[in-house]
Amino acid sequence: GALPGSSSLHILPILERRNWLIHQHYIRKDYETCKAIIKDQLQETNGMCEYAIYVQALILRLEGKIQQSLELFQSCAILNPSNADNLKQVARSLFLLGKHKAAIEFYQEAARLSEKDWEISHNLGVCYSFLKDFKNAEEQLNIALQLNKHDRTFMMLGKVHLLAGDTDKAIEVYKSALGKYQKAFEHLGNALTFDPNNYTAILAAGSMMQTHGDFDVAMNKYRVAACAVPESPPLWNNIGMCFFGKKKYVAAISCLKRAHYLSPFDWKVLYNLGLVHLTMQQYASAFHFLGAAINLNPRMGELYMLLAVALTNLDDVENAIRSYEQAVALDESNPLVNLNFAILLYNHGDKKRALEQYQEMERKVNLLRDSSSSIEFDPELIDMAQKMGAALQVADSLVWTKPAKDSKTKPRSTATAKTPGAPLGTNQALGQAMSSAASYNRNIQLPTGTPPADAQKSPELSKTRKSRQRAESLHTHTNTPTHQHTLLVAQE
Repeated sequence: GALPGSSSLHILPILERRNWLIHQHYIRKDYETCKAIIKDQLQETNGMCEYAIYVQALILRLEGKIQQSLELFQSCAILNPSNADNLKQVARSLFLLGKHKAAIEFYQEAARLSEKDWEISHNLGVCYSFLKDFKNAEEQLNIALQLNKHDRTFMMLGKVHLLAGDTDKAIEVYKSALGKYQKAFEHLGNALTFDPNNYTAILAAGSMMQTHGDFDVAMNKYRVAACAVPESPPLWNNIGMCFFGKKKYVAAISCLKRAHYLSPFDWKVLYNLGLVHLTMQQYASAFHFLGAAINLNPRMGELYMLLAVALTNLDDVENAIRSYEQAVALDESNPLVNLNFAILLYNHGDKKRALEQYQEMERKVNLLRDSSSSIEFDPELIDMAQKMGAALQVADSLVWTKPAKDSKTKPRSTATAKTPGAPLGTNQALGQAMSSAASYNRNIQLPTGTPPADAQKSPELSKTRKSRQRAESLHTHTNTPTHQHTLLVAQE
């Protein structure tokens, strides 16, 4: 969305003078400073600086103010009607407001300005599917796939076929998507055949295996790489998370500490160290690493949530509440953040605020549901939400806990659900399916035979993790890092 401007600063018109500064602060996620600079710029230019308005609209959207954001994007489109980006953002805002027909009109207008644009075709397909116009949806998604073989377009096309009742076609689409994944894997294999010590290819192949839970195979790959590059932080991080996936926590910590020693300012390594220590119920150490991660990446809600879990277990409720407040202010898509906060508030007698957080959790769940038919919520998470709902006496409104066909996700009735006022456990899980940390308040009555920290389960929240992009099934370029426990050199 950046505007073309003259490259030498001294002849820049006043309209564009601070664009570079706005851009710098925006990509660093320093939104407060960014807003202050935008305000100055707009005062000087009488509100005529398109780039400043555009970035302000992006920030408003991040803050959840969709309607205000839409109005600003419309101003940009009036100031510069030939810029397809402006029209795409107007369309996206309309989509987020549920105005699919209007969104389609703007995407079609944008398509006239920007031909062969994967993003536009994909988003048109999404909009048509919401209007149940499956013929046009299919046509647009196929155009998108000709331009770019993105997995989310395959997923969307499969979903459209399923909604239209054509299971065979859906299966075909999913098979061809899997074929693409297989091809990528084969290409990595070929690269390794020609250059068996190609460190980047080894890391990429290993992390693909790791994502699918093949920890031993991934470890074999990493062993080869460790001989070639023994000083690589991403490599030791990935090895550490393989050990974590195998529930070998002490080995995981020593590998992660090595990664941290080699790269002390990598927040992901610190995040993982915090996660492993939480799983081991070493809350003071978890607090130490998570605090360090937050210093390096102060705008990630989940980090504050984990910090709050550590603080809760260290009996520092006041700071746990502060940390949750920060988490919910920053996080846009993870319902777990609000559920955990609701549980803490409920356990400390603040039913009113607990209900507010519970409703916010439901809003996020609905967003995730709407944007991806493949979302599955972890049964443990659903169970905890139902207990919370019963305690707050709002369980009937829980749209997402209706038992699915799969028996695994059927709610488990427990004594806790029937006794409002019983203390509830704090359960949190995140990241890849392989990685989870779960902790319970010490005062919860667990069924006999259940270990105090159910870290053996690997709750399936990997899907909510992916929702950082998919909660918006529409594609936009956000500057949020796709958080993975695995670090790829190619991505860094």
